[in-house]
Amino acid sequence: MTTRKLPQFGNAARSYELVPGWAKLPAHLKFGYTHGIVVDQQDNVYVFHTGKPSIFKFDQTGEFQEAWGEEFEGGAHGFYLHKDQSSEYLFITDTARGNVVKMDLSGKHLLTLGAPDRPDLYNDELKYIPTDVAVSANGDIYVSDGYGQSWIHHYTAAGEYIRSWGGKGTEMGQLNCPHGISIDVRSGIEEVYVADRGNHRIQVFTLQGNFKRVIVDDMDQPCSFYYHGEDLFFPDLNSRVTIFDKNNQLICHLGEDQQAYKQTGWPNLPKSYYCDHKFSSPHGVCVDSKGSVYVAEWIIDGRVTKLTLA
Repeated sequence: MTTRKLPQFGNAARSYELVPGWAKLPAHLKFGYTHGIVVDQQDNVYVFHTGKPSIFKFDQTGEFQEAWGEEFEGGAHGFYLHKDQSSEYLFITDTARGNVVKMDLSGKHLLTLGAPDRPDLYNDELKYIPTDVAVSANGDIYVSDGYGQSWIHHYTAAGEYIRSWGGKGTEMGQLNCPHGISIDVRSGIEEVYVADRGNHRIQVFTLQGNFKRVIVDDMDQPCSFYYHGEDLFFPDLNSRVTIFDKNNQLICHLGEDQQAYKQTGWPNLPKSYYCDHKFSSPHGVCVDSKGSVYVAEWIIDGRVTKLTLA
């Protein structure tokens, strides 16, 4: 009798092994588009998707714990878990309702931000559609208007508007679908990383929005960011997850499939197309305390994958 070998991901520098059928949903629940995924300090995993309710909580073995977030049905998108000195909070973006919500881990709303009061940027024709959110060490909130007018908006922790930067374009400092945003501290100082997806690049800014540099190698359509130690993980919508080291040099791509996004009907392909060892449309990623990687894909009925270090 031979034991079936589990699919492997990565390369000689970093390799992972698939955990088959990790997320165990109750029969009465189902995923919508699985856009976001985060992990808390106890290694519980939260999935943000467009179905109802929109937040599902699992333990690290994939056992379902609870669900909430009916109010985000159809608009669930960006998903960020922020840890401060006293607690953990979820920050979400809702593309259908055009807002950002801060909540505790039980789902209680603590702060809601709508469109900034900038009539020069937004009106009945120029829509505000936030896609992601980040929080700096002092609690300031940064929001990327990825599906609207391609601006970054900066607020205090209390939600008071400070500034905006960007605007649609291809020049350095301009953006085209700033789909993801995060605060990178790996260099010892806080920097704002923006997944400038439509321009196929990552742009780096100061906390005040001043352009610093651009990263263009070894990526295609970066969606969002997750940091684990000195490594940067990001889902590349064109069918792979990428890992960079502290110098933003490639460690490996995970589950790369350069044919998936070229298929008619992508991302919603026939189920016969999907393979355990290949991604199709990765949209969210996170890493737990053991180094296991969780990936959420932009697919109409959802797809969540867990990989463990090999």
